[in-house]
Amino acid sequence: MAITDHHDVFIGSTDDGWTFVIVNRPIRNAARMLTGAGFTAHEHQGRTLYLLPPQTGEDAHERAGVAAYGLMAHTMDLVDLARTTRHPSANGAEPEATIRFHDGTVTATACTDSAGDVLAQYGFTPTKSSQEYTLPAGLSEADAVKAVVRAETHLYSYGLRVRVDLGMPTLQDIPPAPSRPPSAPAPPSPDQAQRRRR
Repeated sequence: MAITDHHDVFIGSTDDGWTFVIVNRPIRNAARMLTGAGFTAHEHQGRTLYLLPPQTGEDAHERAGVAAYGLMAHTMDLVDLARTTRHPSANGAEPEATIRFHDGTVTATACTDSAGDVLAQYGFTPTKSSQEYTLPAGLSEADAVKAVVRAETHLYSYGLRVRVDLGMPTLQDIPPAPSRPPSAPAPPSPDQAQRRRR
């Protein structure tokens, strides 16, 4: 699995400014809600991505908000780690904290002591480099995503700007759909078994 696969709905962004939504379980009318909000559907390595091209922060913020609001009527298991969907007033200023997913690790930079204190509350530990933090290597991927979501929410609640880098430079870097184990053939029903014995 990838960081995009642990929640019913994952909203993210690529480094080059695309906003994407991945729906990981069937949600009634999800495609209609997303396309109605301005997203376009594209097939990508075994999954459907709903995409917004690079645009102003205000447009992405509004469109993703409309889509998320509709989807939350069906599930609360929704994660938004897209930097493109942040309120436009937060997009121009330098972040006090930057969190990065890269090759199975999660690191962070805190430019202020208060940002570092918040990161530490969610399991980030200081490294030898000044202002650098990391999540423990043994943490599961699902738990790492949860820690990032909680830390980001807490940072925002303090009015601290945060940027999350998902480690996806372009759309081609979005992970493929998780492989599904082959389904085992269903055992015959008792009626079928009796018919075969006759």
